[in-house]
Amino acid sequence: MKAVIYARVSSTTDRQNTERQVADLKEYATYAKMEVVKVFEEKISGAKKNAERPVLQQALDYCKVEKIDMLLVSELSRLGRNSFEVLETIKGLVDAKINLYMQKEKLTLLDDNGEPSIFAPIMLATLSTCAQLERENIKFRLNSGRQQYIAKGGKLGRKEGSIKTKEQKKEEYGEVISLLKKGYSIRNVAKLCNVSNSTVQRLKKDFQL
Repeated sequence: MKAVIYARVSSTTDRQNTERQVADLKEYATYAKMEVVKVFEEKISGAKKNAERPVLQQALDYCKVEKIDMLLVSELSRLGRNSFEVLETIKGLVDAKINLYMQKEKLTLLDDNGEPSIFAPIMLATLSTCAQLERENIKFRLNSGRQQYIAKGGKLGRKEGSIKTKEQKKEEYGEVISLLKKGYSIRNVAKLCNVSNSTVQRLKKDFQL
């Protein structure tokens, strides 16, 4: 059975790399007795549309042209952040009889006969939609909190040399702190709240989270 790995990270700097994703998926392929014939790695923001992800498109095209049996990804979100785009990609894989394995969800798309498993499409649609709704809700709460902070006379950012109190930080970065308390990674919190990784790291240290 021939397999292709697609790995993606959001940061275009050296801070993140796809090494762990690739290693884990290769380990799974060995366990499942698959031959990994090609690895596609991409550094691009998760906010980008799928059409703007050249390596993802190359991976999908390669799978179809070379009649690959299985596309391996670390999690469903590697295929896109928008539920409609994810479902469109999945439909293309189903039509081409290409199976999909998502390591985090421990889910495959097709059964042994090459047909969509009964529950897979429903679970994929649900997972994708829930993930998108969560991101939109976080953004809404964050923007709402910022607007309230400004309405009360608060100012975003700070003058050079000034130091914000913990209470000011709690009010301005409440959503960041809340996500850190829930166990979200620094990278995910920064992406969801549209702040820098260094800001999240500083808040994590200040509040000992």
